[in-house]
Amino acid sequence: MAAKDLASLAALFADETRAAFLLALLDGRAWTAGELARHARVAPSTTSEHLGKLVAGGVLAEERQGRHRYVRLADAGVAHLVEDLAARSEPAVPETPRTLRAASAGQAMARGRTCYDHLAGRLGIAVTEAMTVQGLLRQDTGFALTDGGLAWFEEQGIPLVATGRRPLARGCLDWTERKPHLAGLAGAALCRHAMDAGWCVRIGSERAVKVTAEGERALHTALGIEQAALR
Repeated sequence: MAAKDLASLAALFADETRAAFLLALLDGRAWTAGELARHARVAPSTTSEHLGKLVAGGVLAEERQGRHRYVRLADAGVAHLVEDLAARSEPAVPETPRTLRAASAGQAMARGRTCYDHLAGRLGIAVTEAMTVQGLLRQDTGFALTDGGLAWFEEQGIPLVATGRRPLARGCLDWTERKPHLAGLAGAALCRHAMDAGWCVRIGSERAVKVTAEGERALHTALGIEQAALR
């Protein structure tokens, strides 16, 4: 990559409105321009201009259904970059929430959330650390599933289907916990299973997720995670 290309990519992230769009899209869903405009509290015309730059730059992918235009993050690599930048830009002293609603939303996001298509927050860290302690995941030379980890996924009925060049396991720096959580194919498969099996449910309008009572029992049985650590 040439220096000018790197500068162009960095410039796409160097705008508060575009940054707000990218953080919202970390939930892994496709959003309409109108939804993003309301989320960032900007005019539709402004939204279209910013989305055009992000799509042209390869950061977002665009889909059209009838009259509706949807955008999503281009791929997992972009999601990883956004989350990593968010972690590195988090101030040493977090801002004090101005309202009770903001404080509650922040606490919920820190407790458990999705980062594109894998689990993050204290929930994601708890799962990652439990897998490491159980010998299912190695972090000493980068993230890698052990033979026991591969067998564990099979025992849980969680298929690991390779798609493109995405790694099986990779570490993603958590922006609230400042520790790596499990991403990659394995992280996405585990998150999808947790949602489909009812272990976790989405709460509110953000990316926050909550572990259900069934999920607490399942994660304790499967990974030895104490239920109190999931609340």
